[in-house]
Amino acid sequence: MVKTTQLRRFHVGIGGWTFEPWGGVFYPKGLAQAKELTYAASQLTSIEINGTYYGSQKPESFRKWARETPDGFIFSVKGPRFAVNRRVLSEAGDSIKRFYDSGLLELGDRLGPVLWQFAPTKQFDEKDFGGFLELLPRESDGRALRHVVEVRHDSFKVPGFIALMRKFSIPVVYAHHLKYPEIADVTGDFVYARLQQGSDDEKTCYPAKAMKQWAGRAKTWADGGVPDDLPRVDEITKTPKQKRDVFVYFITEGKVRAPAGAMALTELLEGKQE
Repeated sequence: MVKTTQLRRFHVGIGGWTFEPWGGVFYPKGLAQAKELTYAASQLTSIEINGTYYGSQKPESFRKWARETPDGFIFSVKGPRFAVNRRVLSEAGDSIKRFYDSGLLELGDRLGPVLWQFAPTKQFDEKDFGGFLELLPRESDGRALRHVVEVRHDSFKVPGFIALMRKFSIPVVYAHHLKYPEIADVTGDFVYARLQQGSDDEKTCYPAKAMKQWAGRAKTWADGGVPDDLPRVDEITKTPKQKRDVFVYFITEGKVRAPAGAMALTELLEGKQE
């Protein structure tokens, strides 16, 4: 069982918690599905909720998920597709409002960043994208809200996009993916990485050497630095050095070894592995 208080700057996990092949591999054999979230939250420090992308959830569902996780556990939550899959992003206001009014804030202190994930066909248009960022709520009842953006088209690999994200202080997802652009520029006060090149043939999703590299990069991010071995779009502008929260998710195609990867990285960050 992880102690989340030891990982206040590191939040490491997986996408979702319901996946049948995890039975007997990640979940103990015979574990009831109703107890899977509680078990997953005892082994990990964060989970990325994907279901919110496809449709609305009920307030009681958010409350239930919060109750079933320990203090210090954090959910990141995908924003709805109705907001991001549109030609004019600045017209997404109603979809964004409905999303927050659906009961999302019932997660309480378990609520972490909202992930706004764009399709590979969505290209960068500064005015269009800036209009969308303007719509994202910054606070609710005095509580700060966090946002992170994942883009999947190479047109975003321009300094203008990085400058726009820095203007709004919203991070760009660093995606370790074979097809999507890798953008390791730090543009906000936390870092969000999605590791998507792992393999089910590896016991810990990524090989041991790669896992140590990811642990080192996560520590660099947390200490306020920028890893020098990851590609940035803007290599001229200096990144302010400040302590940051770091979110890392193992999101692999096969998924079977993703939990093992998250647990192995957590152990490295806690200093339990050499």
